[in-house]
Amino acid sequence: MITFQDIRDNEAVRAYITRADESLLAQGFTEHSFAHVTLVAENASYILQKLGYSDHDVELVRIAAYLHDIGNLVNRVEHSQSGAIMAFSILDDMGMPPDDLATVTTAIGNHDEGTGVPVNALAAALILADKSDVRRSRVRKNPDGTFDIHDRVNYSVEKSKLFIDDECTVVTLELDIDLRYGSVMDYFEIFLERMILCRKAAEKLGLQFKLFINDVPLI
Repeated sequence: MITFQDIRDNEAVRAYITRADESLLAQGFTEHSFAHVTLVAENASYILQKLGYSDHDVELVRIAAYLHDIGNLVNRVEHSQSGAIMAFSILDDMGMPPDDLATVTTAIGNHDEGTGVPVNALAAALILADKSDVRRSRVRKNPDGTFDIHDRVNYSVEKSKLFIDDECTVVTLELDIDLRYGSVMDYFEIFLERMILCRKAAEKLGLQFKLFINDVPLI
C-alpha cells in the first residue's frame, strides 16, 4: 500500500506543493503550503479515527489531504479538479490500487466550495478539515492597509479548534477572534459558502455541524 509517508517523501509532491504555494503568494493568497496540508491531514484523519473508520481509510484521507491543493500549480480556478488529475497521475505511477486511487481522487476533486460535494466519507472529512483551517499564521502580509478581507479574517483568529463530541453526534468549529482586526460579519461574508459545505459534509458523516465564535453559537 502507498503510505502517507511515501507521499510526504516524494520529491515531485514536495516540488508541486512548493511551487503551487509560490503562485498563490504572488496572487496575494494566504498560505497553502506544508503547514496547511499537514494540518488538514491531521484533522481529516482525526475525524475518521474518531468515527471508527478503518486504518486504511485514515491513511487514504491523509494522502488526499496532503495532495488536495496541488492543483493551484495550474491555476486557482478549479484547482480541486486539476489537483485531482495531478494526484491521479502521481499515485497511479506509484502503483496505488484502482479502488484506493478512485477514492482519493474523488475526495480531492470535491473538496472546494462551489463545485465540491461530500460524495463519500473521505471527501466529507477533507472538506471539514480544509475549511476549518483559519489562523493568523496563514497571513503573509503585515496588519496594515494592505490587508484584504481574507487577510483580516485569518489574522483575527487567535485560536481555532475542530472537534467531535464524545457521543460522535456533533462536530464543532470553535474560533476565538480578535475583533480589532476582523468582525464576525467579515467571517460570514467570505466563509458562509464554506460553512454550508461543512454542514453538508458533517451530515454525510452522520454529524451535526456547529460553529462557535467567541463562545457564541452561530450555526
